[in-house]
Amino acid sequence: MENNKIAESIDDKLFTVKYKPDTKSHLIPDQEKCKICLNRVCTHICPANVYEWDDVQAKLNVGYENCLECGACRIACTHKCIEWNYPTGSCGVVFKAG
Repeated sequence: MENNKIAESIDDKLFTVKYKPDTKSHLIPDQEKCKICLNRVCTHICPANVYEWDDVQAKLNVGYENCLECGACRIACTHKCIEWNYPTGSCGVVFKAG
């Protein structure tokens, strides 16, 4: 590596993203459609690992507080079952200039 820099993993980089969590989720999956989904692409495509399938409860858990607001989940969902809105007010990802 140049100048002895250590390559950062995506998890290391995501750790630096700042959030202001909302009090309710802006990501609302249709749990009935999630039950019939075979590939659960949302659990694989989200760069922030927001989605996790719970086999015991047969439901999709959503860690909306870590959402990067990229929209990959709503685009990739084969059943189009994720109701996706921006967080309210000044909540969500805190973007910084320069």
